[in-house]
Amino acid sequence: MWKRMRDLLGGFVLGGVLVGALMGASAQNMDLTQMVPFRAQSLWLMKQARAILETYQVDGETPVSEDVLVQGAIKGMVAAWGDPYTRYVDPKQLKEEEIEMEGEYGGLGIYIGQRDGRTLVISPIEGTPADRVGLKPKDEIVKIGDEVIMGWDQDQVVKNLRGAPNTPVTVWIRREGEDQLLRFDIVREIIKIKSVRSEILSDDLSYIRLVHFNQKTAEELRSALEQARQSKARGIVLDLRNNPGGLLHTAVEVADMFLDGGLVVGMKGRVSRANDELFARSGVRTRLPLVVLINEGSASASEIVAGALKDRGRAKVVGQKSFGKGSVQTLFPLPDGSGVYVTIARYYNPSGRVIDHVGLEPDILVEGEMDRDHDKDEQLKRAVEELKTLLPAR
Repeated sequence: MWKRMRDLLGGFVLGGVLVGALMGASAQNMDLTQMVPFRAQSLWLMKQARAILETYQVDGETPVSEDVLVQGAIKGMVAAWGDPYTRYVDPKQLKEEEIEMEGEYGGLGIYIGQRDGRTLVISPIEGTPADRVGLKPKDEIVKIGDEVIMGWDQDQVVKNLRGAPNTPVTVWIRREGEDQLLRFDIVREIIKIKSVRSEILSDDLSYIRLVHFNQKTAEELRSALEQARQSKARGIVLDLRNNPGGLLHTAVEVADMFLDGGLVVGMKGRVSRANDELFARSGVRTRLPLVVLINEGSASASEIVAGALKDRGRAKVVGQKSFGKGSVQTLFPLPDGSGVYVTIARYYNPSGRVIDHVGLEPDILVEGEMDRDHDKDEQLKRAVEELKTLLPAR
């Protein structure tokens, strides 16, 4: 049985729990030298910096609480590792992210990631404000309102994109092939994520689109596969385009519905507990012929599923090379309700392929973009053609 880890792989993550004994210990019962994680000289520098701020900062008459100062220090320490996916979240932000993974939150409906110092759109969520105004995967966010975001970490970008429903925000985008920055005026709203939608295409083919891998995805996919069975579908197109990822255990559950046992994904990290292999169970939900669609907005959990189905010979993969987000983050909770997401491993597909910063190559490369009008969606049309070649003769 594969483990139901709560590790996440998307730009916004919620993970498993690991807390060291030190965190639960009482300060009164410990030798100070055992508790302090820095040399005395380093602590003295911090003390001097705080004294300077409290004495000379022009707004110093309104003191900053020690809790806020400590949170800022931890955030800076975590950021110093230079990994955009290893990050500190304060208690309020952590609660917001937990709500998001339940499938509903306020904002624009956009997943972002950072690469080479740039903030990139991984994908907009279908049907959300970001999607309706035309944001695309790999758009680079340059400004939010009048603020240039160069040097901002991911949490700061997210905080400025979110806001109360019905409030506006202006996002400036640098897009490949465009000479000028593109301006998008977007109105925030409550984002409700339905992670799976499906329909029956012509020739009795089932089209199933996965928007995200959250807590509800596996249940929704089972319903879609049951609908396909009742409709006597002859094959399935599984569309993972613009799917930014999500829960690792959900990705394994999805792959498990199509694979009869065997490896789904492996993970390799520095410590032994970060090294793991997750397997599908014996038996399958469906044996119908399968084609998977991916593009440059397919990331993380999407790359796990597509890679497993491709490597195990269960499906052909059609579309464009995926985003290349192949690392595993685990949440380490802290006693005050905050937490640190740490990249503990990189994952690999059954063939041993590591996708992080590389991406998954499709079996059949098809340029183009998603289109709600299926007749204009060249990638989907090609996927249907390939699926027909896999169907048994009637």
